[in-house]
Amino acid sequence: MDRGTERDGTSAEPAAPGRIPLAVVVVDREGLVSHWSSGARRLFGAAKEEAIGHPAVDLLPVSGALPEDDDISPYGSYAAYDGLGHDLETSLDGRIYYPAAGRARLTVAGRGRVDVLWWAYPLVGPGPERLLVLGADVGRLQQDDDEDPGYDRVAPGFALHTDFSGAEELAGRLPEILPSMSVQEGARIVSQILELGYPVMEFSHSDRVPLTPDWGVPRRVERRARQERAARAAAAGSPLPREESDEGEDLEYAAVRERLEFLNEVSGRIGTSLDLARTITEVSKAVVPRFTDVAGTYLREQVVAGEGFPDGVPDTTTLWHRVAVEHTDEPGRWDDVVPVGEAMPFPAHTPFFQCMTSGEPVLVPRVSEQLGHTIASQFEKRDIRPLITHRSMLVVPLKARDVVLGFMVLLRHPERVEFNDMDRVTGAELAARAGLVLDNARIYTHQESVAETLQDSMLPHIPPRMAGCDIATRYLPGTLLGRVGGDWFDSVKLPGARTALVVGDVMGHGLNSAAMMGQLRTAVQTMAALDLPPARLLRNLDDLAQRLGDTYLATCLYAVYDPIAGELHLANAGHIPPVLVRAADGRSELLDLPTGAPIGVGGVPFEALRVPVSPGDRIVMCTDGLVEVRGEDIGVGLATLCESAAHPAASMDDACDTIIRALNVRGGRKDDVALLMARLNGIAPEDVAERRLAAEPAGARRARAAVREQLRAWELPGLADTAELLVGELVANAVRHAHDLPVELRLIRGDTLLCEVVDDDHDLPTLLSAGPHDEHGRGLRVVSTLARRWGASRTGTGKAVWFELTLPPR
Repeated sequence: MDRGTERDGTSAEPAAPGRIPLAVVVVDREGLVSHWSSGARRLFGAAKEEAIGHPAVDLLPVSGALPEDDDISPYGSYAAYDGLGHDLETSLDGRIYYPAAGRARLTVAGRGRVDVLWWAYPLVGPGPERLLVLGADVGRLQQDDDEDPGYDRVAPGFALHTDFSGAEELAGRLPEILPSMSVQEGARIVSQILELGYPVMEFSHSDRVPLTPDWGVPRRVERRARQERAARAAAAGSPLPREESDEGEDLEYAAVRERLEFLNEVSGRIGTSLDLARTITEVSKAVVPRFTDVAGTYLREQVVAGEGFPDGVPDTTTLWHRVAVEHTDEPGRWDDVVPVGEAMPFPAHTPFFQCMTSGEPVLVPRVSEQLGHTIASQFEKRDIRPLITHRSMLVVPLKARDVVLGFMVLLRHPERVEFNDMDRVTGAELAARAGLVLDNARIYTHQESVAETLQDSMLPHIPPRMAGCDIATRYLPGTLLGRVGGDWFDSVKLPGARTALVVGDVMGHGLNSAAMMGQLRTAVQTMAALDLPPARLLRNLDDLAQRLGDTYLATCLYAVYDPIAGELHLANAGHIPPVLVRAADGRSELLDLPTGAPIGVGGVPFEALRVPVSPGDRIVMCTDGLVEVRGEDIGVGLATLCESAAHPAASMDDACDTIIRALNVRGGRKDDVALLMARLNGIAPEDVAERRLAAEPAGARRARAAVREQLRAWELPGLADTAELLVGELVANAVRHAHDLPVELRLIRGDTLLCEVVDDDHDLPTLLSAGPHDEHGRGLRVVSTLARRWGASRTGTGKAVWFELTLPPR
């Protein structure tokens, strides 16, 4: 590029490689010149006034191409260097769809014969510009560097902006070659130049062959001429000159080398991420426009969904999702006809079906009218024939481990050279590499989905309101490599309107830790339902961990909140202490609990502590991943936890978010986080009614009378009939099975009406199917039908059976 060219086209510095003055010409959709730089005036001999608005072919005469026997070019006879079937003269009408480059000899008044390198870029967008032509005088190189014969062997080419240093600086100077253009127009054109490749000049003593659809193999005209000369020489009995006989072999070698360089470059551009969507985009963009003009990528439905799919060859019922379409056509031309995201099967007589069942590339040199009609029949109400007919098509399978994951449809414009056998081999190799990258992304996506599903299934869905308390929770996974961990939280409803709050952390990450966490969480739920005291529950949990194996350790904090008594009963197994925020003054403190050893150590005692609380107090329980940062004392994190927990918040969710934000800003977190916050609202004494009943047949009658009287006092007469009926059934059952202790009846008015009946029998009741002549077995059936919820659990002295009724709106 011309990094030394000023806006008026003059050279700020002497010409040198990489700093060659450029002629800049822009051609509109009508083939007329719309921009003509001063460099173009000097190179082509026409003033700006003579050029603007005139046909470009009249101002850039290139019919005098370099002759075959000219010793200036080491590349043979050509008018265009791009190998795509064009010369500059036929490109000036703006109908090319890919970057082209070439070399030509012009006759300019006052300067004689001038050797010119040129580059042509197709332009797309809302403006009238359709072609940007850059030209450079090769003679300047020869004048400035006569001592170096290498400059006699120069050819134009294109290079990605990552191919050389200083690319960013050069990109910033590109607008200088577009004088008199607006900033928006210049930026749009420059962005396309950067995407298609910088114009570069290649100097060679050994002939570097540019990558073309023929892979640098000599042109058909040259090859045919050499074959004719070889035949004439053989007839005359004289061998060809050695340099001519070796030419084909040298170019064949260069072609293979160029193909390998291309594949290596593509391999470096794909697979930069394990994200499936990004990988699909990388694969599609890697081949357009260098290898093909249109690339459509199709994947099996199960691959897109991240699922496994049946073994065996796909059939006509297999659905294929179109996941990407990359092209060099006008913007939007393909979007409506073949939208990304569409799923469709393919019939057996199409090249797509042949490719996906055989697992081999399918080459169609030109899509005929008949084949175009056959393919278009798959697209309802959309005519795809103008997009594919007369184009060269190559369908390559995307395979991994001998399984076809999908395929790519590659199309070239009719003006471009057809795909050939070398292209088929290259396309197959490209697809093989892309298939492995896609399969890796698919497997990673599938494993990540499995991990997230496992983690979500193990996290409980805790209702925001329990008896006497409100609860909010948060779970944050660890790093991307450890999305599944052993942290958990839970809440269990206990008899007497009490609530068990649990937070635990299995040490380590991965599926094994998650599996151990699932076992411990289930065990805690089971033992909590037995209403075991906190210290005994941790003791039993430790014994269970010993039986499961000594591979993993876990910490656990278990608390039971009694909203009627207004106290917390807590026990700790090696976990970080909870924070208690007092509602009276907003003060927060870490509760000083007996620490205990982690679950799994074995043989250590656990102690429990009772802490009185007031309505409105909040308890915050979390795992160490929230407060612990590598290289930092955990006391800093605990202090931050206390400070952020005391911060006023409009809601429980806002309070949790405040804590997360305060502790996450420190960075360095690698562990997953479980956070549970409970606002301890309590239950007022006037909302609780208790009655002891003797274990005698009259107990059920007295219980019904007590319920009716209490509901009248609470102004809930609408619930009296149902509550009387259900309480009578439960008390009758309790009286029948009680031993020595009286039956206890408790009514609690909260969000619902909770009724509990407690007796000293440890056998839990079960639902029975009573027959027409059975005298018993219908009571629980009635309770199950009329109550909002009901349940039974063991207590320290027996069992408690409860039910809830929905309160009428106030």
